[in-house]
Amino acid sequence: MNILLCPLSDGGYLYPAIAAGHELRRRGHRVGLLGRSSAAPVAAEAGLPFAAAEDFGGRRAFSATWWGTTGVAQYRAVVRAARQARADLLVTSVLCNGALLAAETLDIPVAVIGLSVHLWDYRGGGEGEPQFGRTRENRTRECLDLYAATREQAGLAGRPSRWAPHRSGGPLLGEALLLRGDPGLEYPGAVLPERVHQVGPLTWEPAADRAELAEIRAHLERSGKPVVYVHLGRFFGGGTPWPRLNAAFTGGPFQAVVEQGRSTDPRPAPGADVLLVRKPWLGPLVDLAGLVLTSGTSAPVLAALLRGRALGVSPNGSEQPLLAGALLRAGVAVHVPRTAAPDPSGPIEAAWRDDLLRERARRLGRRLAAADGAARAAEVIERVARPSATSTQNRENHGYAISRPGHSGRGGTVDGGAALDAPPLGLS
Repeated sequence: MNILLCPLSDGGYLYPAIAAGHELRRRGHRVGLLGRSSAAPVAAEAGLPFAAAEDFGGRRAFSATWWGTTGVAQYRAVVRAARQARADLLVTSVLCNGALLAAETLDIPVAVIGLSVHLWDYRGGGEGEPQFGRTRENRTRECLDLYAATREQAGLAGRPSRWAPHRSGGPLLGEALLLRGDPGLEYPGAVLPERVHQVGPLTWEPAADRAELAEIRAHLERSGKPVVYVHLGRFFGGGTPWPRLNAAFTGGPFQAVVEQGRSTDPRPAPGADVLLVRKPWLGPLVDLAGLVLTSGTSAPVLAALLRGRALGVSPNGSEQPLLAGALLRAGVAVHVPRTAAPDPSGPIEAAWRDDLLRERARRLGRRLAAADGAARAAEVIERVARPSATSTQNRENHGYAISRPGHSGRGGTVDGGAALDAPPLGLS
């Protein structure tokens, strides 16, 4: 089977797709990656054939920053690249409306890699869930509205979606939505939509540069203070966290390694025990720390739990309040206020000394580590690609078939495009 990975190119979305792609390739499938040109070095390290979205008219189309405004460019880029690659199936990430629409146009399945928790309405249950930030209903409605608007802009308004919109997310789920968390992070009694699957972490990241890591270690050893790893997400207009970070790590008992992430305008104070970094890897930095502070995005949360680290959470916008609430409910995190406090390092010290908090984090981390997310994800993806009466009819009507390793067929194309290893795509 020819599989085209087309997630957002930011690490938190790209790396899980690569983890799934490695397992799918191990199972004999042909896997290529479409993304921003800046992702080419990551694809090379991962050993995956790569195509730059810019070559297919997809400028900014795979950027998490621009996801809400570049859906049509993403749609066109995915359609063109998938036709040329003779893709039988797409694997994308949440927020990729263009990839969902491309799968509809190409009449092929699409699997969606989600975050650590379900973002949209539950199929049932969940009554009494505290609504941190925006409600699930509001988030679902807004995402469906944006999907519908992108669909209309792409010229598909006259053709009904193969996934009827409904309160559980409808077309946003693709044939399968793969959650990277643990059932214990969902609200007790809630029922996930039928096409949502818990697969566990999809763990992959580029290898750490040894010289850079040695330099970081040497810096931390000079201070000698216990290390807190801080991973900043986007601020979403909620104000900068730097006054609070500077207060917590100036003259106090801890030092911080702060991954700038997708945040902007870093402002570490001259006297603060803060080392500011921007790295494509975070695992080795979490290994150096005893506690992880985050706004509540999936990558640092999963990295912390897999290493048995408790968390401090300061959610801002987007999905951050939802995941932060799940962590607090599971008893693996403490809330760190975003506002200044008389004792700014107090919540950090309290979490550091909380043995029960750490034990719960270790327990949840062991469950996550045992999940083998890549294998589970590959099984779900293979299952949604299996021929059915519907796909047989599609093949007869559209010339598109789902082919598998060992089959003589490679799947048809809409315009007779090249195979995954064709030079025009750079997928050699």
